[in-house]
Amino acid sequence: MAREQLKNLTEPMYYILLALTTEQHGYGIMQQVDKITNGRVKIGAGTLYALLSRFEKEHLIVQVAEDGRRKIYSLTEKGLGILNDEYVRLNRLVLDGKAYLNKKGEKK
Repeated sequence: MAREQLKNLTEPMYYILLALTTEQHGYGIMQQVDKITNGRVKIGAGTLYALLSRFEKEHLIVQVAEDGRRKIYSLTEKGLGILNDEYVRLNRLVLDGKAYLNKKGEKK
């Protein structure tokens, strides 16, 4: 997965990386995403573990510990950079939308 492929993250990708700004295991990530989004976004185990594997291969996250069967992950600098890039991109979308809708409202 080249950086170009990560230019626009999916919603689950974004929230998984956001949850990993603090060390988490898989189930903890699912709980954190649920908390961050007030239950709006649900990430299934299949999606979560497929993305964790993908992120680990691309060095966006790293396994920092193992507690029994639980693997604990953390965001790398590369992962944090991609998360920050997506945050900026999403904010631009919102600002563009506000500006456009405000202009439309002024024309009435």
